Amino acid sequence: MARAIWKGSIAFGLVNVPVKVYTATEDHDIRFHQVHAKDGGRIKYDRVCTVCGKSVQYADIDKAYESPEGDKVILTDEDFSKLPAAEKHEIPVLQFVPNDQIDPILFEKSYYLEPDSNTPKAYVLLATTLERIDRTALVHFTLRQKTRLSALRVRDGVLVLQTLLWPDEVRAVDFESLDGVAEPKPQEIKMAETLVETMSDDFDPEQYTDEYQIELQKVLDEAIASGTGKVVSQPEEAPAAMDAEVVDLVAALQRSLEASGRRTAESSGKAAAEPKAKAAPAKKATKSAATKSAAKKTTAKPAKKTAKKAAARKGA
Repeated sequence: MARAIWKGSIAFGLVNVPVKVYTATEDHDIRFHQVHAKDGGRIKYDRVCTVCGKSVQYADIDKAYESPEGDKVILTDEDFSKLPAAEKHEIPVLQFVPNDQIDPILFEKSYYLEPDSNTPKAYVLLATTLERIDRTALVHFTLRQKTRLSALRVRDGVLVLQTLLWPDEVRAVDFESLDGVAEPKPQEIKMAETLVETMSDDFDPEQYTDEYQIELQKVLDEAIASGTGKVVSQPEEAPAAMDAEVVDLVAALQRSLEASGRRTAESSGKAAAEPKAKAAPAKKATKSAATKSAAKKTTAKPAKKTAKKAAARKGA
């Protein structure tokens, strides 16, 4: 089992049930990367402002809402912190409802709940009770600052929490193509029921497999094994985007080292690390421009002296 994504407790009246929450499902689809068809290099995306045309650091990005009339409102983290939030470490039971009253279209994502106590008696009590009364507990579950209405039920003796869509998140449907359609004739209904009966059996999910993913995996395995597929060796990735001043400084250091006859492997390592250390939000870049320019000049001079000493040693 993977790492728990949430820890807290179920509030069942005055009974407190400590639990840990795990994601119950996973996607088995084969993942593909977007690459340059010519050389197989990975495609990367940049956050670019449509107004100034500059790349924007993630820390400088806020959330905006645009109304149907075109009015735009920008909210910051401070604005969101003022909103009411549910208890983040408690799953309160709201009520118990018959299982068949929850429309399956409302089910969203499933989670397993593990007892988080040395004596999981309360956990077993709640699970046993839910099985005996044949009802589902409606609860509130808050994950990543988002509170959902959820269904709490039992599966193979384990509590399972399934988040539900809010009623207004299910679209209403009205197909005009069904208007005025004649009712099926009794004979047609009887024949259809007979056909259903011949195809009926107990549900066993193990009988069904994702044939597309199986065949796709075979294609990939055969292409790699035979070498007939377009298998491209991954070239070394280009360094991350840097501010113009940093690029100039790195280029100056690189030229200085090359002039001194030294290998550039160590310089490349430092160049890859330096942008991360000096990267700053765009709004602070103007303040540090003079400092970086001075650093460029003072760094280049010692490098030139080193080059002259090296030349002198060679002449000797």
